[in-house]
Amino acid sequence: MASNVQPGIAVIVVAAGSGERLGYGMPKAKVPLGGEPLLVHALRGVLAAGVASQIVVAVPRGNDELRLLSETLTVETAGELRPDITVVDGGSTRSESVRAALESVAAGISAVLVHDAARALTPPEVFRRVAASLAEGALAVIPALAVVDTIKEVSPTGQDSAVVAPERVVSTPSRQQLRAVQTPQGFDLATLRNAHQAAGSLNPTQLAGITDDAMLVEALGTEVFVVRGSAHSLKITTRTDLLLAEALLEGQMAPRWVEG
Repeated sequence: MASNVQPGIAVIVVAAGSGERLGYGMPKAKVPLGGEPLLVHALRGVLAAGVASQIVVAVPRGNDELRLLSETLTVETAGELRPDITVVDGGSTRSESVRAALESVAAGISAVLVHDAARALTPPEVFRRVAASLAEGALAVIPALAVVDTIKEVSPTGQDSAVVAPERVVSTPSRQQLRAVQTPQGFDLATLRNAHQAAGSLNPTQLAGITDDAMLVEALGTEVFVVRGSAHSLKITTRTDLLLAEALLEGQMAPRWVEG
């Protein structure tokens, strides 16, 4: 495959999560999927996309195994150019890990894609769609899928009705305008840095409500664009998610670069 490496793009891979809900007793990035760590699959997807000149991996602080794994992973496709790989210690939260990675972005980079290692099977074409939108002038762009379930907004019922049920429906938003957001999320570098700098003034409760980088950018009033994601980009958080990922990896739709 010909290289699509773009000198102005870095991909940040957030791989510092504890993985407690998976129950393996190890960082999530080390949990095996098809016999290899989640981080290996995630990095292969980034490399196969061929859009970045630098990859910055945020690993759990002091985890030499994941650091070495990131630094020594080689491109398996003959003829592809290998981007520079930088490994940093992540923080106790996702935002802290992204900020640590942003500090190590190389000179000459003008845009970044922030990706979760937990979305280990994201097809390379999703990275390319995000990068293409940035190249066309977007300051922020996210991949997403249409919501197929009916979504309800709820609130606690309170003591009087708790015996009936713990929550009640407040409203039912139209799912035509709802999207399930994935990664990689792409940003103009200066815009994302400004968003994280502004987040420094938020209190712990406010920070806990920030679930992705796009929310920080939205708070600045920056328009966030949306491109098509992939059903293969499921976030591996529970054992059920891991079973689904194993099925995708081994089934007729494998490998990851078959577009979902």
